[in-house]
Amino acid sequence: MWFPVPPVDKKCRPSETERVMSEQLLLESVPLNALDRCDRCGAQAYVRAVLLNGGELMFCAHHGKEYAEKLKPIAAKIQDETEKLIESKN
Repeated sequence: MWFPVPPVDKKCRPSETERVMSEQLLLESVPLNALDRCDRCGAQAYVRAVLLNGGELMFCAHHGKEYAEKLKPIAAKIQDETEKLIESKN
């Protein structure tokens, strides 16, 4: 016996844009740590660029500074944690 399947309400499923945006929010909320490595040289990453297309790039402080201007037009968000490199005076 055949039963018609009701149409799927597209509002119940997130769109591709919503999915990518939620992934970006998750990435932005997670601080960088010693396991995150620079995509250019392999040093510890202090800069994360979440790209408009949904990908991400990580850079050490040196390469993050070097590529900062080139990243701005293609990045949705740039997470810069280079302040972690400054020693506290306590």
